[in-house]
Amino acid sequence: MKKVIFLLFFFLIFFGLPIFTPTQGADRLAACDLCGYCPGNTPPANWSKCAECLYGITNADPTSNITLKIDETTNLPPKAVPGKMYTQLGCIGTNLGGFQQEGAAAGVVQTLLNVVFSIVGGLAFLSLIYGSFIILTSQANPERLNYGKRVVYGAVIGVIFSLSSVFLVNLLASGILKIPGFNSGAPSP
Repeated sequence: MKKVIFLLFFFLIFFGLPIFTPTQGADRLAACDLCGYCPGNTPPANWSKCAECLYGITNADPTSNITLKIDETTNLPPKAVPGKMYTQLGCIGTNLGGFQQEGAAAGVVQTLLNVVFSIVGGLAFLSLIYGSFIILTSQANPERLNYGKRVVYGAVIGVIFSLSSVFLVNLLASGILKIPGFNSGAPSP
């Protein structure tokens, strides 16, 4: 009788228990997501903005592992939204399905140029306001008045330079070189 119980126990342990493993229903997780969160580590400070940009997830907790769950059918982690990149400047939309497409590099360069020209235009506008303030508060002091005029002239020259560089880059890229992905219209500074 003891031999029968021992044999039954032996077969149950070695052949029966692997059928009832508790890990069959558990989710498989990737090592890290595209936003830099790895399970067991603290998430980056900008994780929520990155997850909203790349995955379209809003108000999610990184420890919920939404961005790490591996799809059982494809055996791949979640993919990012096509045409989105998260950089130190924030979420940049390239309006592309992927970077292997024709004109992908031009789309990214066009986006970065739009950001640069917008910053230059904003700085020129702030310089114009600053120079005008100096002129208004100079109280007929010739040194202060001349300094304010120089700041205003510099701001105007900066705006002209910025607009002409936008025009020149777009003319060369889309008009002469015919680089796919560049807009024919100039971005607003």
